[in-house]
Amino acid sequence: MKLTRLVTVIFKNSPCFSHQNGLMGVSSYSSKTTTSSTTTTRIRKPWTWSGSMHDLYRRISPVGDPTASIVPILNQWVAEGRNVHRDQMYVFIREFRYYKRYTHALQLSMWMTDKMYFKLTSRDICLRLDLIAKVHGIEQSESYFNNIPLQLRCLEVYSALFNCYARVKSVEKAEAVLQKMRDLGLARTTLTFNVLLNLYYETGNYEKVDNVMQEMEAKGISFDKYTYTIRFNAYSSASDIEGMDKILASMECDPNVVLDWTAYASVANGYAKAGLTEKALAMLKKSEGLITTSKKRSVAYNFLLTQYAAIGKKDEVLRLWEDYQKKVKVLNQGYISLIPSLLKFDDIEKVEKIFEEWESRNLAYDIRIPNLFIGACCRKGLLAKAEALVNRVMSNGGKPDAFTWYYLATGYLQSNQTPKAVEMLKEAITACKPRWKPNRELIITCLDYLKREGDLEGAGKLIRLLRAKDIVSSDVQERLLNYMKNENSNLDALSVSFDDAVVENE
Repeated sequence: MKLTRLVTVIFKNSPCFSHQNGLMGVSSYSSKTTTSSTTTTRIRKPWTWSGSMHDLYRRISPVGDPTASIVPILNQWVAEGRNVHRDQMYVFIREFRYYKRYTHALQLSMWMTDKMYFKLTSRDICLRLDLIAKVHGIEQSESYFNNIPLQLRCLEVYSALFNCYARVKSVEKAEAVLQKMRDLGLARTTLTFNVLLNLYYETGNYEKVDNVMQEMEAKGISFDKYTYTIRFNAYSSASDIEGMDKILASMECDPNVVLDWTAYASVANGYAKAGLTEKALAMLKKSEGLITTSKKRSVAYNFLLTQYAAIGKKDEVLRLWEDYQKKVKVLNQGYISLIPSLLKFDDIEKVEKIFEEWESRNLAYDIRIPNLFIGACCRKGLLAKAEALVNRVMSNGGKPDAFTWYYLATGYLQSNQTPKAVEMLKEAITACKPRWKPNRELIITCLDYLKREGDLEGAGKLIRLLRAKDIVSSDVQERLLNYMKNENSNLDALSVSFDDAVVENE
């Protein structure tokens, strides 16, 4: 797992990254009293409810198209004389944000004040700042903030705008907001400074990291595990081993800091990046020793499997897997972490046994798991085995997706079976979801093959399919069709026709 992903893992439980603190116009503010009751009890997941709000969730949750508004459904609900509960609506918003359905989350937030006349709160504003930035861009979020009444611009609201700027790595604007918070006496929380530290880390401003920590010390703002971990990662990125050792010692000696598995996993990642394998291994052992204190032990096991593999410790991967199976119910994500870890050691036989074990457990069928095995077989030229796996998927009720066919296409191309590669590429494009894009060279090779074979009709169909799936623009489509018709054009001309229009999948 990449270091930036680990930073997200260690920050995930921080309020500045929580669902409630993330987040069209302020004109929706109303001082009218709500007609709906609220509750102070702990809200459960929507699908665990019974009664009317569960029914409402079942109406709006299937609307997966972000261009389709859920507002008519909400209006119809009210027209039927049904109640709306504010706290439960927040849960809906939280769920939509979790699944990256930001447009619908924003529509819910706006509808609550525009149609139901819920009083606008700082929580609503924070949510909207975040959601507007994700749906319409940071400029629109900034414009929204500028229209917020001064009496509503509290710490949480400034923090939400600050987080928006930090997320898009707008250093100068984030610094300006923080300075305003300083001037108002609001910038005194560890979380706020951790966000700034992380911004400087992610943008390579390592020299500013120490200045922030010095300011925190001067103001009596305590460090926490996130503060230390970000500083450690900055030292790691600068290959400052002495600094890494120093910050680790400070972190372990600070009586106010309770370390968990994520902190040591991040430290291990830093040492591994610096080539200090044995130190990385020692930190992974410490991290592993703290798994029992984690509420999400499976997440810890999944991550540490990949980390032991990253430093080349196959025996540790297998040992941890055995421990994992004994102590936690292993679900699909466990296999998704284990199989790539074993593939780092080219252990196809072990992967096959793990795959068969997964099949025997009858978990929810996740096509990503056989795809991992199919992709490995294709890369190694084991096409007969890959084909057998695809047949096995379908016989077991699974449905191949774009990646299944894509892996076969690349495997066939690698083994000089271009006609089969062309057919598999067509299958992959047909099955693909929005924003999926195949390898650029694969497309070029297949189109060049079709032209050399004189199959202009087949090439035209493939090009039109690329356009229909928004993989290439209409302009690129025309250039490709012209290439096919021009007898004198060559492979270089075909490559130029793309002009970086296709982005390879990882």
